[in-house]
Amino acid sequence: MGHMDTLSRRNFIVSSLSTAGGLALGFAMPGIASARPLTGAPWSNDAGAVANEVNAWIVIDPDETITIRIPHSEMGQGAATANPMLVAEELECDWAKIKGEFASPNRNVRENNVYKDQNTVGSRGVATSWQYLQQAGASARVRLVQAAANRWSVPASECVAENGAVLHKASNRKFTYGQLAADAAKITLDKEPEIKKPGEFKLLGKPLPRLDTPVKVNGEAKFGIDAKVPNMTYAAIISCPVVGGTVASVDESGLKGKRGIVKVVKLKDAVAVVADNTWRAMQGLDALKIEWNYGPAANSDSAQFKQMYRDTLNEPMIQARKDGDVTPVLASGAKIIEATYEVPHLAHAPMEPLNATVNLQSDRLDVWIGTQNALGTLQQGVRASGLKPEQVFVHNAYLGGGFGRRSTNDEMVQAIAIAKEIGRPVKLTWSREQDIRGDRYRPQAAARFRAVLGADGMPQALEAKVAVGSINRSQGRPVENGIEGQAVDGIVNSPYKIPNFYVGGVMKNTHLPVSFWRSVGGSQNCFFYEGFIDELAHAAGKDPYQFRRAMVERKDFVGVLEKLHETSGWDTKLPKGRGRGIAVAENHGSVVGTVAEVTVGDRDQIRVDRMVVAVDCYHVVNPKIIEAQMESGAMFGLTAVLYGENTVKAGQVQELNFDTYRIVQMKEAPKVEVHLVPSGGAKWGGIGECGTATIAPAIVNAIFAATGKRVRELPLKNVKLSQLASL
Repeated sequence: MGHMDTLSRRNFIVSSLSTAGGLALGFAMPGIASARPLTGAPWSNDAGAVANEVNAWIVIDPDETITIRIPHSEMGQGAATANPMLVAEELECDWAKIKGEFASPNRNVRENNVYKDQNTVGSRGVATSWQYLQQAGASARVRLVQAAANRWSVPASECVAENGAVLHKASNRKFTYGQLAADAAKITLDKEPEIKKPGEFKLLGKPLPRLDTPVKVNGEAKFGIDAKVPNMTYAAIISCPVVGGTVASVDESGLKGKRGIVKVVKLKDAVAVVADNTWRAMQGLDALKIEWNYGPAANSDSAQFKQMYRDTLNEPMIQARKDGDVTPVLASGAKIIEATYEVPHLAHAPMEPLNATVNLQSDRLDVWIGTQNALGTLQQGVRASGLKPEQVFVHNAYLGGGFGRRSTNDEMVQAIAIAKEIGRPVKLTWSREQDIRGDRYRPQAAARFRAVLGADGMPQALEAKVAVGSINRSQGRPVENGIEGQAVDGIVNSPYKIPNFYVGGVMKNTHLPVSFWRSVGGSQNCFFYEGFIDELAHAAGKDPYQFRRAMVERKDFVGVLEKLHETSGWDTKLPKGRGRGIAVAENHGSVVGTVAEVTVGDRDQIRVDRMVVAVDCYHVVNPKIIEAQMESGAMFGLTAVLYGENTVKAGQVQELNFDTYRIVQMKEAPKVEVHLVPSGGAKWGGIGECGTATIAPAIVNAIFAATGKRVRELPLKNVKLSQLASL
């Protein structure tokens, strides 16, 4: 196995191409990137300020290379390109000279939050950082201009920054940024300059190639799982199959004669094997005989959970929104349209399973990891190690998928506990089974709707009740007023004009921990709500698009709906067995809508043929990144619609790998068309989450259009359309 240690991701790709008959000459790809790529190893030594640093965000070297510090994580969503674009827009530099590196969380702690929250969840990559990133670029530009003016002994107002240089046009003199960086760093501004407004952008809005593409294509990119440090050991771990259970006993006799085993480490609820490589650690783990104290949750199963959430819908609700008064309208004797919708727990299952490499010393902790929340990871490291914040160094890497799971780093906490036992650096890698078994799942939920239509067919009253697990409580945080925003998101922020509208919720948790899953509350609530809105359109005898359009006035919703109508061919007829469905919602600060086309064949076969997505995020940094995120969100949502389900038997999650926790295959992928309809204004919307929110309702609404059968429970793999009553 020794030779495997030197086979890097890059060497594997290059050798594979050569073996397959390709000509491997390295990967100089001028057509792929017009700027310098992110470094292959994004983590730094966290040494703090460096030479030629104009400010904490920008380093300009004598060769004119400009390094921009990136506050957010890069998990495929494009922040590592969008963030530098925001800085470069103000810096007036040559984009071909730009490269990026991830900002240091340790420096952020030491220097009064200089890089802000570094939290890459909830579509924050641009929406919450655009102002201070633009400001960083503008501040550096003004310092560079002042530095040149000082050298020339002329007013700064006579100088202009252009394409990586400062010009004094009156005397035809020029200094490059590389020549000015050291002087610019010493300049203190009386006040920060104003930043550009959207109409003034030169770089933003252009479809520039991503900075991380070259190193990901040529194999140089370093993910958390690629970390190696001297004297490192390797660990594999299994946690109690029932969450909340503990280790009772461990029989290590099966390890006798196995090579490379360093130690067995017993934690309260997990057992790890440490070895000289990951394979031997995993084989050693399989050889153990572990007895568990499963605890009372071992008596639970999915049928109980389903009944619990249905029963909870009958309990008194915590009010989340109240317009008018639904009670007298529902009691008026008019026909009530009623429906109950349900979804199961879902795992995140990123392609790169959770992993962490730690080097714990008496006065310092270093962690190499892919994390969505670098500052939160640092604080977790503080608690787990007992060290001070300034002694913890989190070296953030590329993430092989996050979707919300990597915002809490259970794997790092375990790795630190193991390192305490063995006194050496340790790299802990979760198996796929452990990754799903140890997940923090999308909550299970149910919703019940009741509505009354008026004489014009439009809703006069709508009551929505939701029962769902609390993410805040699951993560040890309080819930103010008894209801959390994500529990009702996608319903409580409905734009529809309904004179009497009530939204209430009750949060109840199973023993499974729950957390943020791509689009969060929108992932279930948009399915619930937009499915029911479609039911109301049918009950009113109205076209689903026209029904929605008549109920909205907001510019952003109108723009998205009309773009969907225009681009989807909504008014054209489809052959028998095919149908179109529409859904629209506000999610993470953007408005998004989807039209899905499906074919329903014999024996209940369902195929999604096409998805048309329109999104208004108000402002566009890089349209290609937005398009890619909408496509990604559509496929992520499609997997959940078709197959997504984690069931529980005897307290244990049953689907632990991709044979049972299926994902959409390439042959099942529909055509996805993306349309951007930015409406501008003061708001900047998020992108990473919202693309998933309207996929499920659009698909089930399309199934209804094709069959007359209403799907109210996911995933579709469990649905027998032929057994459903037609509406």
